[in-house]
Amino acid sequence: MKIAVIGLGTMGLGIAQTFAQAGFEVLATDSHAPARESAMERLAAALAPRVDKGAITAEARDAILARVRVVPALAGLSGADLAIEAVLEDLPLKQNIFRQLEAILPGEAVLATNTSSLSVAAVAAGLAQPQQLLGLHFFNPAPVMKLVELVAHPGTASAALLRAREVAEAAGKTVVDAPDRPGFIVNRCARPFYGEALALLEEGHGPAQIDAAMMAAGYRLGPFALIDLVGADINLAATESLLAAMDGHPRYHVFAALRDQVARGDLGRKTGRGFLFPDRAGEPPDDARAIALRIEATLINEACWLLAEGGTTREGIDTALKLGLNFPRGPFEMLASHGPAAIRQQLAELQERAPVSLKPRYDPAPRLAP
Repeated sequence: MKIAVIGLGTMGLGIAQTFAQAGFEVLATDSHAPARESAMERLAAALAPRVDKGAITAEARDAILARVRVVPALAGLSGADLAIEAVLEDLPLKQNIFRQLEAILPGEAVLATNTSSLSVAAVAAGLAQPQQLLGLHFFNPAPVMKLVELVAHPGTASAALLRAREVAEAAGKTVVDAPDRPGFIVNRCARPFYGEALALLEEGHGPAQIDAAMMAAGYRLGPFALIDLVGADINLAATESLLAAMDGHPRYHVFAALRDQVARGDLGRKTGRGFLFPDRAGEPPDDARAIALRIEATLINEACWLLAEGGTTREGIDTALKLGLNFPRGPFEMLASHGPAAIRQQLAELQERAPVSLKPRYDPAPRLAP
């Protein structure tokens, strides 16, 4: 089995490392010459800490590196059984890559996009064999994160889905079926974790208080520490993208506090200051349980809306949120703990207090109905 990777940025190189570590032969390329020329050096640097810690031997490192071959152009990927594209989130660019790959790879080769924000069906549009294309959404850093979202569009062949699942599982990943809907599972269901925290912030709660409340509820990181880790600009872009894709629904409202943070340039760890960074969450506030219930109620509601749209399961959503965001429990495990009545009551209270424009934000999903 030969794997092709197109795009040698952080994600693409991580995907190449993932499969090489699992014993697969990997062919990789990038249209940007410096990315190609530095790829093996960057891969060796990524493996060095594992050798230093004794996780792998120097011989194993050398074997991993030997399984990766960087080629100058797409034509060098000939013979690959599975091609994974990990380039910029640019629909015409991705479509063009896959059209070229169809002429290079055997007809039974599986074509996979690592898109996190584009419709997989849109990426497949115009291909001669759209049934061979699917989504394989890895999470950063790809060699570490166990989750992969497997996304079928309506025409994806079952044989292609089976092969993609088998290969990803052979590389040590937990594969969850995700619908071809904006944000798939994790990026969509994560929005309330940040959004409701931002609503609390605008109402006068401090980021340290909010994060402390969520950590007291079992979360490894609070919402503001996560925004600071990934970058407020990245969070803003993801929220704006989902808001547009979901026709401006208030559940994906972009709060002014997030826009202001980005405008100031306080993006988090990468700029030295964020919502919370370099500070840390302290002791949980007196209303910690109320804060956690509010955020979890909106998480549960979003998960229920997604489930109602089809293409995934309760178990899939729970697994994806726990693996993709390191949540201590999934939304449906939260629902079982709190009970539907408590969640309905919490949403009703939030809706009553919300400004008119945001009241639909708290409409309960059909599956929360009494």
